[in-house]
Formats: sequence, structure tokens, C-alpha cells
Amino acid sequence: MSAEAADREAATSSRPCTPPQTCWFEFLLEESLLEKHLRKPCPDPAPVQLIVQFLEQASKPSVNEQNQVQPPPDNKRNRILKLLALKVAAHLKWDLDILEKSLSVPVLNMLLNELLCISKVPSGTKHVDMDLATLPPTTAMAILLYNRWAIRTIVQSSFPVKQAKPGPPQLSVMNQMQQEKELTENILKVLKEQAADSILVLEAALKLNKDLYVHTMRTLDLLAMEPGMVNGETESSTAGLKIKTEEMQCQVCYDLGAAYFQQGSTNSAVYENAREKFFRTKELIAEIGSLSLHCTIDEKRLAGYCQACDVLVPSSDSTSQQLTPYSQVHICLRSGNYQEVIQIFIEDNLTFSLPVQFRQSVLRELFQKAQQGNEALDEICFKICACNTVRDIMEGRTISVQFNQLFLRPNKEKIDFLLEVCSRSVNLEKASDSLKGNMAAFLKNVCLGLEDLQYVFMISSHELFITLLKDEERKLLVDQMRKRSPRVNLCIKPVTSFYDIPASASVNIGQLEHQLILSVDPWRIRQILIELHGMTSERQFWTVSNKWEVPSVYSTVILGIKDSLTRDLVYILMAKGLHCSTVKDFSHAKQLFAACLELVTEFSPKLRQVMLNEMLLLDIHTHEAGMGQSGERPPSDLISRVRGYLEMRLPDIPLRQVIAEECVAFMLNWRENEYLMLQVPALLLQSNPYVKKILGVFEVARRNVKKYIYIMYIHTKDSEPLVLSIILSLFVKLHNVREDIVNDITAEHISIWPSSIPNLQSVDFEAVAITVKELVRYTLSINPNNHSWLIIQADIYFATNQYSAALHYYLQAGAVCSDFFNKAVPPDVYTDQVIKRMIKCCSLLNCHTQVAILCQFLREIDYKTAFKSLQEQNSHDAMDSYYDYIWDVTILEYLTYLHHKRGETDKRQIAIKAIGQTELNASNPEEVLQLAAQRRKKKFLQAMAKLYF
Repeated sequence: MSAEAADREAATSSRPCTPPQTCWFEFLLEESLLEKHLRKPCPDPAPVQLIVQFLEQASKPSVNEQNQVQPPPDNKRNRILKLLALKVAAHLKWDLDILEKSLSVPVLNMLLNELLCISKVPSGTKHVDMDLATLPPTTAMAILLYNRWAIRTIVQSSFPVKQAKPGPPQLSVMNQMQQEKELTENILKVLKEQAADSILVLEAALKLNKDLYVHTMRTLDLLAMEPGMVNGETESSTAGLKIKTEEMQCQVCYDLGAAYFQQGSTNSAVYENAREKFFRTKELIAEIGSLSLHCTIDEKRLAGYCQACDVLVPSSDSTSQQLTPYSQVHICLRSGNYQEVIQIFIEDNLTFSLPVQFRQSVLRELFQKAQQGNEALDEICFKICACNTVRDIMEGRTISVQFNQLFLRPNKEKIDFLLEVCSRSVNLEKASDSLKGNMAAFLKNVCLGLEDLQYVFMISSHELFITLLKDEERKLLVDQMRKRSPRVNLCIKPVTSFYDIPASASVNIGQLEHQLILSVDPWRIRQILIELHGMTSERQFWTVSNKWEVPSVYSTVILGIKDSLTRDLVYILMAKGLHCSTVKDFSHAKQLFAACLELVTEFSPKLRQVMLNEMLLLDIHTHEAGMGQSGERPPSDLISRVRGYLEMRLPDIPLRQVIAEECVAFMLNWRENEYLMLQVPALLLQSNPYVKKILGVFEVARRNVKKYIYIMYIHTKDSEPLVLSIILSLFVKLHNVREDIVNDITAEHISIWPSSIPNLQSVDFEAVAITVKELVRYTLSINPNNHSWLIIQADIYFATNQYSAALHYYLQAGAVCSDFFNKAVPPDVYTDQVIKRMIKCCSLLNCHTQVAILCQFLREIDYKTAFKSLQEQNSHDAMDSYYDYIWDVTILEYLTYLHHKRGETDKRQIAIKAIGQTELNASNPEEVLQLAAQRRKKKFLQAMAKLYF
């Protein structure tokens, strides 16, 4: 070694290896110490930080002598900085998992574009037009890296991202974040436009039969030399880091599978492609081994993808594998075979193969469908929830709130199903003591939560209950039930011929009461009551179940019957008949009513007419639930009986309002309008106040419209939005005739009706108000997202001084027509009248800052109301936290003055900070100011929605 060289080496070795933090990249640049830095166990800065800093320095714009901003110069320093960034990525072996995790989309896009550039990929040529087989291996690998990253980025952008918790707002940081967000969106837009080409490039790569090479730090150094010194080494088959064909294909298959899976959300046929790629990935992993240096696949995620593909695209080869429970559930949900889903869940309670989260997600999906109006799913939701609850109990979790809500109104069917699930979910021979204990405690708590004795008997006499609970526990439960109700006579053990001990009278009475509760056979009910009255004369057996309910207008007459047996029999037959009618068990209801009619005909003309009326209502319901569903007209006999009821003039007959309403609705539904409007006797309107109230509305409609309008009051069959809107507008018009203009209700098509109504004194405005409310309730049940109907509902609440509810519906009307305020609310929805009503609602709720903000929404800002509201000091809203939603500088300046006057320094600073936002500068172009206002409107309305929804 020469002396000069030795001196140079000594000088170099005497310098510190760790440079000052402020100039580390300059140090690395000048001293070429990058490799030494990267070899440290824990280099600081980390490699990915180096990439970011190198590229940031290389991409800094320059300023010329005229102070004009110029693109970054292509000089030696910037080229070296870019090369250093590439060398760091090469040190990381171009692992996209590491790079994507730590680098933003713009930075990684810049890095990979530099890789393409240095790998001699022509900039003006599409990658899809290039033949990978003829390209140098490092060039082909650079193209694959870029296109793999492109589709991975597209897939990643489709996932929901949890927003980072914002720190204290700093204008410079916010501007930088906004710029990076816009740049990312622009890059994503380009990547999505090129997605089809990227997929074709990767599909072509799967056909390659040769190993590829990726640049290392050495090959990048060689490329940095003069071209004549390289001697073509970087283009030979041995330069760079070798990537085996199987490793490359494994990574590409996985990335293509993820891309196809993401596209499947809009095109289900593509799931087949995803399935093929994922299963090929599994095969390749088995070939190369999971310890490959250059192929990193998240095998748990891959397994999840494969499982999802099994569900979405079951294998056509039925012999290759059996369907997994996931697949079975998914197929059943798609085909609507919900009963099979229930059976799968019950069987899974023994195997525990389905995760609890998956079972809960199925319940949520069905529950949402039920809430959208599919009432047939209510029973399914309960059964799925019961299956999940039993699973929770067996694993020691608490009972969900949802189960308690669905079990608020238990019935025989629910109890039977719950007991079935419990029985089928426990293998008593193999179950652990803790599992048996959990199940026993659950059944005991269900018993204690029931009020109806028949349901308690059903559970306490069940084989599983008797097996799981010891005699002492059952006795304790009986004592608890006795303390709660003096009428309870529970049988601790089932009384059968197996026992030699004779049953006591109280046990026999308890058994007969149990049978009385369960039976719907009128002759069996009569026989049980005769037996019970033969045992004791001190009991009133119509009180055995608190679920036996008879309308008060009837009960006073029935309880006046002197003979106790007859009284019990009439009351129970009617109560059970009404219950069967309610649950649409019309055949049993008819048997019970017929038996009751035969009984009361012997001694009470009044109760005979009551039963005839109830049987008429039952026949109406039977027809509407049966032949009426298909549009078949009712028999003439039924129509005649309905007319007979409406014209009935018997005095002192107890009447139920619902029968009159159903009869009028029945006549309207079947187009008997002429009878109702023209031929109805005047005496009918006088004798039946319910009919008078209903028909008064239609008479006004007939006189003003001068043509028949087929209005279906409750059971409307015509659900066309236009027809409903026109009908609704008529009653809104009638409502507004008497109301003060301040409380007018707005509605579409209201202008088609006459401006004045003759014979105003003949209008029953109470009936009109009821009709408006019922129609709005019905229309919203058909389409809860109709903004016009939501505004009407809000106006009704406003007119009745229910301001919080009114705000709820005003906000909901705006949300449904603006994609939850992500778009501007149309001005014909949020008119000045609507905004003024929202202002009044907020004012009366003492939310004065909200009032000031809403004043900006008016076509002419109402400064007087805004300033007056801000002067209020008893505001119930968040006050200064709302200042970010104010875009009118005049209001902000007034706030600054107001807080200064009150000595509220902190709040004044918040107002000053709001004024200082650059986008509110009055010298900004109009479109910038409008955009600033629109952003604040959106955020404010979304905040209000979260508050009132």
C-alpha cells in the first residue's frame, strides 16, 4: 500500500460512522457509506426513511433567477440520490410487503418508475405490448414488480381504512396532507385505468419458463458507470439476484387472485379466476416450501381467500371435496333456504366449526333485511339468534341484548324451538360439567323471566330441564315462582302412572290449568272447566293466564254473567279466539268463536251480536290473508254482511272501533265507493261515530275532486309512489285549510287541488289529521327514503311541537337525497321554509350555535337571527366546537367581537383561527369560496345527523 493510500485510509477510518442528524443524507452521499450504514443491526435512520429522504431531495423543484419554480434539475447530485434510493430498495430485496407498509403511494410510484428507467424499459411503450420472454431478465423483473405493485395498490385502496386520530391542526401539515391525498388519488386513477393491462402483463408472466433476476446494489453500481465499462453484464442471465420461476409465479398468482377477488364484488363470474389463482398459489407454496427467501405469502390470508372462494364458487367436482359449513350457509342464504341455515347452526353447536363472528354476521344480515320490511324473516331472525345464544351460553358468554329483545313476547312456538335447540346442542354423555351447568343456569333464568305459567310448565317439565337440574334446584325454583305469584301450583316431578304416590288435589288443579292454557279445542276447554269447577268453587279460572285479554267494552258484559262456569267459558273462548285471530290461526279462531256464539245465543242477545261482529271481522281477515292476496273479489255474502254491520242500528251493543274501520277499509279496497259515498244512510253516520269520522274525509274529497278517487285507507293495495303522493297531497291540502300558515305542511302535487273548499264547516278536521298521519306512516313503510314524505313527517312533528323528532326527519330527508350529505342537498328539498323550520327547532331546543350556522344556509343570510342566537349564553350545543362549520366571515367577526366583549379569550382565539383559514379569504375566486362553504355544510349536516339520528 502506498503512503498516500495509507494516509487516506487512516483519515477515513478516524471519522465517526454516525453523522450529525441534520446532514446524514449529505454524509452518505459524499462519503459513499450507504452500504456500511445498512449493515448495522438497527440502522438509524431506517432503510425506508432513507428512500423517502433521497427521493424527496431528488424531486425538490428549483427556482431560476426570475424566481420562477422549475422542475427538479437532471444533474449528477439528483441522479446519485435516485440511485441511492434504488440501492436501499435492492438491500430490502424489493420486498413489496415491506415497501408498501412503510412508503406512501406517491413515493413508491416514484421509486418503481426510477427502477423502470434504470432497467432500460422504454418510457413510451406500453408494458402489455412488450414480450417478456425476449427482454433482459432484470428488465422483465422490473416490469413485473411495477405491475404487481399496481394491482396490489388498487386492491388495497378498496379496503376501508381507519382514519388516524388527528392531532392539533397545523396549516402547513394540513396542506401537505391534502397535497399527498390528491396526488395519491391521481395515481390511483391512472393505475385503475391501466389495471386491465397490468393483469394481462402478469398473466403473460405466468407463461415464462425461465428464471428472472432483480437488481442488487452491485448491478445498480455497474449501471451507474459508463456504458462501455459494463460490458453487458447487467443484461446477462447471471447478473443480479436470482428469482426462481416457481417463486415468481407464486407471487404473481397470489396478487392476481387478490385482484380478481376484488373485481368479483361487481362481477361474480370473476371469482372463478380468483379461485384458480389462489389454489395454484397453494400448490406452488407446497413445491417451493414456505421458507423461500424471495416468496413471502401471508398463508393465513391465503387460506381465508381460498375459504371465501369455496363459498362463492363451490367446486363443480362434487367428489373432490365436501362443501364446508361456510359454503353451505352461503348457498342457503343466496337461495333463501333459511331453514337449512338454522339446521347448520344447530349442528354447529356440537362441532363449534363456525366462528361466533361469522354466525353473528349472518344474523345481522337477516336482521337488516327484516327491518327493511321483510316481515317473514322475523321468525327466522329469532331462531338464528336462539341458536347463537345457546352457543354463547355453552362457551360461557353472556346472553345478548338482541336475544332479550326478540324474546320479549314469548309464545309456544318460540319456547318449543328454544328447547329443541338446547336439547340438540348438548351431548349429555360427553358434555363437561361446566357446560351442563351453563345450560341449566340458562334454562332456570329463562323460567324466572317468564310471566305466563304455561311457558314455565313447558320448560320445567322438559326432559333436558329435569336431567340438568337437581331436585333441590327444582324445588328452589318452585319456591321462587310461588313467591312471585300466589296462583302458581307447580308439579316438581311429572305425574304419570310410574309414581305410586297418589296425586294431591292441588297437583291435579295445576295440571288441569296447564292443559287449559295450552288447549284450543273448545269442547276440551269446556270439559276442563267442568272438572275444575267440580274440584273448587272458590277460583275464577278466567284469571289463570294474564295473556288472556278481552276488550274492555266486552269484558264488562261477560263478567256480569252470574254463573261462574259460563262466565269462565265465555271469557276464555273469546280470549283464545281473539289471540288465534291475531296470530292468523284463523281455523282455530273460527272454531272458538262458533262455540262461543252457540253458547251465548241461549241467554244473551247482546253477546250474540258481539260474537257475530267478531266473526265478521274474522271472515274479513281470512279473506284478505287468503284469496284477497291474489285479487279475487270477496263473496257477495261477505259484502252483504259488511253492509249489514255498517247499517246496524241496534242500541246498547258494545262496538269495537277496529271493526268499523276494517269494514270501511274493506269496502274501499274492493271498490265499493259508490255505496260509501252516495248510498250510505244518514242514520249510519249518526249511529256509528267511527264510520262518521272516516267517511267524513272521503265525502270532502269526493265533492272537491268531482271524481272518484280509490283511496285505500289502511290496507292500500296500490303502492305506486305517484298515486300515494297525490292522495297524500289531498289530505295535506285539507289539513292546511284550517291550520295557521306557520304550521302548514308541504307536499308534492298540492297545487292541483282547489285553493278553497266550500262547506268548510262540514269537514271533520280531526279525521283529516288522523288520516294524514296514517297515510304518512304507511307511505314511509313502503319507501322510507322518499324525501318528500320525510319532509311531510317532519312538518307534522313541527306542527305538533315535537322539535327533536322534526329535526330528525328534516335531516333524514336531506341525507337520503345527498348520499348522506356527501353531495349537495337539492334546493327543492332544503327550501328556505325547511331551513327556517330547522332554525326554529334548534332555537327552541336551545342549540343557538346551530341556529347561527343554519342561518348561512338561507338564500339571503339572516344575520339578525344569527347574531341574536349567538348572544344567548345558555346554549345546549357544543358552541365553539361548531365554529369550524361557519364560512361567513361576518358571523365569525361578530363572534370575535362578542367573545372579546365577554372576556372569553380562549373562545375568541378559536374564532380568530377560523377566520384565518386561507380558503375563507374574501379575495379568493368565487368557486373556491363556494367549495369552502359546501365542505362546511357537509360536515355540519353530518355532525347534526349523528346527533339526532
